Amino acid sequence: MKSIKVGLLGFGNIGRGVWDITRMNNTTITEQCGYSIEISKILVQTDKDRGVNQGLFTTNAHEILDNPEIDIIIELIGGLSPAKDYILKALNSKKHVVTANKAVIATYGDELLSAASNNGVYLYYEGSVAGGIPILDSIRESLAANRIEEIMGIINGTTNYILTKMTKEGSDFSKALSEAQHKGYAEANPSSDVDGFDASYKLSILSSLAFNTKLPVESIYREGITKISPIDIEYAKDLGFVIKLLAIGKLREDSIELRVHPTLIPAQHPLAAVNDVYNGIFIKGNAVGNLMYYGRGAGSLPTGSAVVGDMINIIKKMSCSYPSPLSSGAPEKKLQSMESTRCEYYIRIMVKDIPGVLGKIATLFGNTGVSLSSVIQKGEGEPLVSLVFITHNTLEEGIQRAVDEIKKIEEVAEIANIIRVENQYQA
Repeated sequence: MKSIKVGLLGFGNIGRGVWDITRMNNTTITEQCGYSIEISKILVQTDKDRGVNQGLFTTNAHEILDNPEIDIIIELIGGLSPAKDYILKALNSKKHVVTANKAVIATYGDELLSAASNNGVYLYYEGSVAGGIPILDSIRESLAANRIEEIMGIINGTTNYILTKMTKEGSDFSKALSEAQHKGYAEANPSSDVDGFDASYKLSILSSLAFNTKLPVESIYREGITKISPIDIEYAKDLGFVIKLLAIGKLREDSIELRVHPTLIPAQHPLAAVNDVYNGIFIKGNAVGNLMYYGRGAGSLPTGSAVVGDMINIIKKMSCSYPSPLSSGAPEKKLQSMESTRCEYYIRIMVKDIPGVLGKIATLFGNTGVSLSSVIQKGEGEPLVSLVFITHNTLEEGIQRAVDEIKKIEEVAEIANIIRVENQYQA
């Protein structure tokens, strides 16, 4: 039986998962690819006992990157540096690379894919988005006959856990975040998750494949969940909606619409039932119609499964004389500005409980071209009460103009929240 030597960069949560999977599923993996897998060296930061043969570990990356016997490098360090340099070094040394690093792929994907193409090797990164859900491979291969028109996904398990706790138990944001940190779902500094950065990286990767383009991750509109309150969740329930942090990509006639933000979706939408740390991705193709992918979006074994799956695919294709460049060199498409985006809106306004204030606000909405679908008022006899408006489909620019005018009304104390609504789902 032939053997493939693999170098593993990083032995954290996912690295350990890869190690465990190659051990517990060794026979299955060998049957799938025709080779036995040998993880021959593992890069770590510090030399300590990890319960694995100590002779496998090194703190010197060159022992792996410069080893001519190693055919495949698995990069699981995370972050931009030195991960990007290690990947590029491996590719230029004509080694195949597998990574689960969303930041490096979203930021340097084109450069790295070009290097892979130029050197006749593969760069695979299924584990960078949605953990064990095989979404990138599905887009790249199974859905290749489709023009993908829309992607809408819950692709950050931490924020989904927080919003699930707030929805099911009435927790406020701070309490739900604290529980997520206690369970290890959220970092001590949770900004990457709760401010939407993580989801933006993943949306950048998804959109580059789905829409055959490459747009800078920093150009994606991003808004986190820190402003979501229990009262917004209750109003959403009353209106037949659930609040989720969604990554949204839509193909327009001459542009691409990409945005990450809290969103009201109908309670009957498949994504509304995706709870806790699970991920769900909804895709609309012009031939296949609506598809839904669901599963664990993180964790050592789910993400490790995606990484090992990429490695098996590479081994199967290693006999090819020259690999395709995947998404490298894709033509750039125009990114639609947020101001020209159209959708429905949930707007909650805190006002003094004085007769006539609702009429004033409704008039200003009308004067700025914003059509209202429904209005809810709760609270009576209190200094301030909530007015909640759901608009019809309208331009973001129009909403912002309306809000600017409404703020000038004397009885208006605060524009408490504005949340976009995706209400176009059809089963």
